[in-house]
Formats: sequence, C-alpha cells, structure tokens
Amino acid sequence: MADPVFVAENLVKTFPGVRALDKATLRLEAGSIHALLGENGAGKSTLIKILTGVHRADSGRMVLDGREISPSSPRDAARAGIGVVHQERNLVPGFSVGENIVLQGIPARRGLVDRAAIRAEARRCLKQLDLDLDPETPTAGLSVAQLQLIEVAKALHTNSQVLLLDEPTTASTPSEVERLFTVVRRLRDAGTAVVFVSHKLEEVFELCDTVTVLRDGASVLEAAPLAGTNREELVDRMVGRSHLAEPLPERPPPAPEPVLELVGVCTDAGHRDVSLSVRPGEIVGLYGLVGAGRSELAKALLGLSKVTAGEVRVRGRAVRIRDVRDALRSYRIGYVPEDRKAEGLFLDQPVTRNIAVTVWDKIGARFTGVSQRREEELAATYVDQLGIRLASAEQLVGELSGGNQQKVSLAKWLAARTEILIIDEPTVGIDVRTKAAFHELIGQLAVAGLAVLLITSDLPEMVALADRVVVMRGFQVRGEVANDAHEYDPTSRAVMSLIHA
Repeated sequence: MADPVFVAENLVKTFPGVRALDKATLRLEAGSIHALLGENGAGKSTLIKILTGVHRADSGRMVLDGREISPSSPRDAARAGIGVVHQERNLVPGFSVGENIVLQGIPARRGLVDRAAIRAEARRCLKQLDLDLDPETPTAGLSVAQLQLIEVAKALHTNSQVLLLDEPTTASTPSEVERLFTVVRRLRDAGTAVVFVSHKLEEVFELCDTVTVLRDGASVLEAAPLAGTNREELVDRMVGRSHLAEPLPERPPPAPEPVLELVGVCTDAGHRDVSLSVRPGEIVGLYGLVGAGRSELAKALLGLSKVTAGEVRVRGRAVRIRDVRDALRSYRIGYVPEDRKAEGLFLDQPVTRNIAVTVWDKIGARFTGVSQRREEELAATYVDQLGIRLASAEQLVGELSGGNQQKVSLAKWLAARTEILIIDEPTVGIDVRTKAAFHELIGQLAVAGLAVLLITSDLPEMVALADRVVVMRGFQVRGEVANDAHEYDPTSRAVMSLIHA
C-alpha cells in the first residue's frame, strides 16, 4: 500500500454529554476516492469539521503530505490544502462566479482587487471542469449542479490535495450525478485524494476505491478496499447488524372512496390537466425527475400557488384552499417539506414548541397564551411515539441530527391530527437504519387511516412504500403504475418507461 498523503489519527472530540469522536482515524492516498460512511450521529460531520478547521480536536493529530497540521478555521484548512464541498451550498449569492471561486484568496494589485486576475483564475478552474460559464455571471439563478461544480472550482483554486464531498448528490438529477462523477474521477486521476460522504451505497460502490466506516465516533473499518465487499457487510459495520429491516408488513386495503382528488387541475406554476386520487389508508407516490413539478403540485394543494382550472376535491367536495393554515384547519391536510431546515422547522426554538406549533389555537387561552405545560405534555407523546432522541424537550431543534429533525417535522402534523399528509423527500440525508425506521413509520400512518401522498426521488423507497406510483414529467401526469407486489424490477421498469416515453 502506498504511503498516505493524509492521516487523521486517534482524533477525540467531546461536546457536553457527548463523545462525538472516539480515537477516530482516517487515512487517504493520493489519487483515490475514499468513502466515509456511518449513520447520522456516527461522527462524520464532526470529523469533517475538524479537518476543515471548524472545530479543534481535543486530542489526536493530523498529517498532510508529511507535515503536521492543526487548522483553526476553514480558510486555514484551505490554505493547508484541504477543500470541501458541503451538502448545503456555501457560496455568496451576490457575488459573481469568479468572485466566489477566488474567495479564499482574492487577487490584488497595488492594494486593489485585480479583476483581470480573478477572471483569468476563474477561467482556469472552470476549464478543468468543462464548465462553460462566464466568470462575471452572478451565482444567483444558477442550477444546483452548476453551484456544486463552482464549489469544486473553489477547491481547484486553492490547489487542494484533499477534497471532501459531503452528500454532494442530494438534489441532483441522474445526468448531473454522472457529470459530477466524471469530474471527481478526473481529479482522482490528477492525484487528488477525494473523500466521498454519502448515504447512497449504490453511488459509493460505483465511484469509490476505499472506505472508512464510523460508528459511535470510532473507526470500525479503516481504509478498506471496496472491491470484494458488499452492501450487507458495510451496513453490518455501520449499524452493528447485517439486516437492515424486516420487510414492511402488508397493509389492509384502503377505504373505497378517495379523501383527496385532483381532476384536470392546472396551476399558475405550470401544471396542466393533472388528475389523481388518494384514499384513506393508501400511500400514493409522485415520482419524476427534478423539475417534473411534484413539489410545486404539493404547494399548490396548500394554496401557495393558484389553481387556475380543474378541481381539488376533499371528501368529495370541490374546495379552494387559501393557504397552509386553511389547508390544515379546514381540510386536515399537512405537509412535511423537502427542506426541513428552511420550511419545516424553527431551528432556534425547542423541540416542544416545534411540535406544538400546529395546535397552539387548541392549547392556548385568550389572555394567558399558550400553556408551556400542555406543550410539553403534547411533545412528550410524539417524542416517545417516534423515538426522537434528544437531551431534553427544551433542546433546540437545530442541535438535533438530521433524522431527529425530520421526526420533529413529522410530529407537528401528527399532533394536529391530519387526515391527508403530503411527505416530500422524507429520507434525504438520513442514514440507513433511520431510513428503515421512517419507512416503517410511514406504513403505520397508512394503517392508521391517513391518506399519504409521497414524493421521493429514491425509486427503491418509492417501490417499497407506494401502493400506486403516479409518474410526472413536465408538470403533467404521464401515467400511473400499480405496485401491489412492491417488487422492484417490474415496478421500476414500468416507472422509467413512463419517465422516458
């Protein structure tokens, strides 16, 4: 085995009440793509933050290209040769493409910003990525895939020897993923050590050469070749057992009459002649590529865009939903959004408040306001029911793991006793064990009689959960696939034939 270009050795990091890293080790070779795997809470984010100077380790050491480093800030880490592309974009919207690329070291001449040098350096970095963009282009308005490659270009500008990619394909189409992978392989072939963090094991096996697995803050598998291993073995290392989850139990037949119907619906978001129905006790999937109009349709059902033609019917009656409050109070419709941090939660508020917010009108009094005691009692019910892991009910939601945040986002709608629940990308960025638990939970909601409209870009997830799959393309319904047997091969083929018809 070649000498590693980077070693993080015996890293320990403790936060109040939590040992986030427990002698974790990461070894990287130049010219390799290395998977970093583990459940939510395993220590991956903490390790990345130490590598990039956001946190300082309590003990342990890091060596890059033969020299010991201890970055004290992201800028310090970039100067040392460690670049990172975060799951959540880290670009300045008001700056141009070129300005974002050189942000860690803006060229200057005689004390003034050298605009020509910025353009030249940006073109150099963009050319390496085959990205045809003018450096003067504002980053606001660019696609997710373009923004992602600009993040990679920032790493090229700082001549990163180590490049960390944290969940880089979360919001990408298959073609965008393949383009990113082509770029990553080119960087590997040029000698960069790439760390790929992902919950998508199929991508890990397609792209990566070696793997490190973290569990409970410790490295339980170090720099092992991926060739010769398999998915079950990796899951065993991550969760301590090889079997992910029992098959979902069969559900009783749904009620005969739909609780939600769309009949020839058109919207000012661009939908044309959309028809579908959902019955109590049924999970209906909305599947399509990014840009198909699925999330936009969900938001139209909540009154966030206007229905311009056709009918939305709830319990057989045509309705006009004014806003989210009207959707919940008048028609018992809830919505778990894709972007839980921006749309689903108050990150700077405690768990109790986030869960109780949908029922404040029921647990409050006119003159005394919302009862904290009743908030706590209500929250305790759903913390227990959903298995939300937290230090206390007053813990801020922003301090929870992604999986627990998603459970809080779901809990507030269960607390409101919704009858129709729209769930948009429920398991994005969630580890394999929590994902399996979410699948079981969504199935239980249907058994309890909820009508579930499920939006997911994860086709295996769709096949596992949905009773029927409605396929969308170009803001229209292209067809429907029955999924009674929940068998992946025939259902996925039928879905993809409608996508590409």
